[in-house]
Amino acid sequence: MTEFELIEGLRKGDEAAFRYLVDTYQDRVYNTAMGIVQSAEDAEDVAQEVFIQVFRSIGAFKAESKLSTWIYRITTTRSLDLLRSRKSKKRFGFIQRLMGENNEPVQEIPDFNHPGIQLDRKENATRLFKVIGKLPENQKIAFTLHKLEDLSYQEVSDVMGTTVAAVESLMHRAKQNLRKLLENEND
Repeated sequence: MTEFELIEGLRKGDEAAFRYLVDTYQDRVYNTAMGIVQSAEDAEDVAQEVFIQVFRSIGAFKAESKLSTWIYRITTTRSLDLLRSRKSKKRFGFIQRLMGENNEPVQEIPDFNHPGIQLDRKENATRLFKVIGKLPENQKIAFTLHKLEDLSYQEVSDVMGTTVAAVESLMHRAKQNLRKLLENEND
């Protein structure tokens, strides 16, 4: 099915087109959300919301970019909305339930196989995701899309609505910050 046929099928409410959409994009959407929200359960929730939003708003899709770019944009927006919502709840006193002794998160990063990460041991993946989570929002998105989802700088700039030079800058700063954060963990 071509992208045009998929979009037309979705606009007509075709169930086969929706199934094809989910089959084609579910791993990419889930992995992108996982890279940002760092929780399997939250990533699944985000993925479901993304596909519902795509289905409901396909009529508004103007095809000025590729369908995949639009879907990545929705995924990053939904993921960030979830993180912002979580931060907001923490400000209102829910942090006690989420944090244990020494302010360590009670919830551990789940056992998962992310195709973008080629690490030998779960400990390294857990450590890496922990420090990625500490990056500023735009750096985290750029790093997740480029390094974990293997999008080009041009594709990342399309998703983020910025320039390639801005993405290069974000990636440079993300790598520097990750290096510092990893070094600080070893001290």
